[in-house]
Amino acid sequence: MDNRFTDIIQLIKQSRTNAIRSVNSELINLYWNIGEYITQKIEQAEWGDSVVSELAKYIQQNYPELKGFSDKNIWRMKQFYETYKDFPKLSPVVREISWTHNMLIFSRCKTIEEKEFYLKIVKQENYSKRELDRQISASLFERTLIGNSKLSTVLRESNLEFSKTFKDSYVFEFLNLSEPHSESDLQRGLVRQMKNFILELGKDFLFIGEEYKLQVGNSDFFIDLLFYHRGLQCLVAFELKADKFKPDHLGQLNFYLEALDRDVKKPNENPSIGVLLCKDKDSEVVEYALSRSLSPTMVSEYKTQLPDKKLLQQKLHELFDIETDDK
Repeated sequence: MDNRFTDIIQLIKQSRTNAIRSVNSELINLYWNIGEYITQKIEQAEWGDSVVSELAKYIQQNYPELKGFSDKNIWRMKQFYETYKDFPKLSPVVREISWTHNMLIFSRCKTIEEKEFYLKIVKQENYSKRELDRQISASLFERTLIGNSKLSTVLRESNLEFSKTFKDSYVFEFLNLSEPHSESDLQRGLVRQMKNFILELGKDFLFIGEEYKLQVGNSDFFIDLLFYHRGLQCLVAFELKADKFKPDHLGQLNFYLEALDRDVKKPNENPSIGVLLCKDKDSEVVEYALSRSLSPTMVSEYKTQLPDKKLLQQKLHELFDIETDDK
């Protein structure tokens, strides 16, 4: 690298870091204010509990470009405000970490002391969401108290750019931007090409979303591709794995289908379907995931209208070769 330009690059990186911090802080401010407003309305008996669902539906119908305002997430805003409203010293800290990190802490930690501990350590150690979840499950707070352990004051990965540790989907939704994928470029390419192929199969498939977010409890999950099939009148979820087939993949897909049927499917629609596509260097595996509640007649109907497995395997093989050759 040309050393003449090092200082300029640092200025650019620092400015980007400051911008991300500012956006995140504004997002947390917004969620806090919404939580406070709803809490006060309910306490004053001006609003009932059902108003949150009504608000979420109103936003979805009238302002579809505003993302991150499902009824579940709005309830989380209320819970967030009520958790910290009596602890002003923590107010600045919660604004310095992502909303996803905040949700993990205020939902999983029992005492305010435990919450404060994890708020500070996330900021100090640049924990990812997965690492934070692991440390809470491993009772780091309790072990630190018992052992009087001293935690490092130096960031474990000090060379990480702030933006790389701050890929929170809520920030991207707040700005109405596309969220960068966390998967490999190969996986990303497969998803994009498979989406186009499914749409080319026939008019019955209607595209709903890529990286479609599901909220289950206090966790977010993402379906690679989600369609609606007009003939079958049901949601169809496609999951692509650029590795060897594993039974766990089907278990994950069935979990997604249950969440879709519970939170997304409309009463007049049929149970959701899952299509798992796995490709490694040696083989292509295509499996359907169907609800156990389906009658044999419905199962037969589903299979006649879904894309043929051999056709999907062939296309997956072609797409894999194309993406691999492009690298």
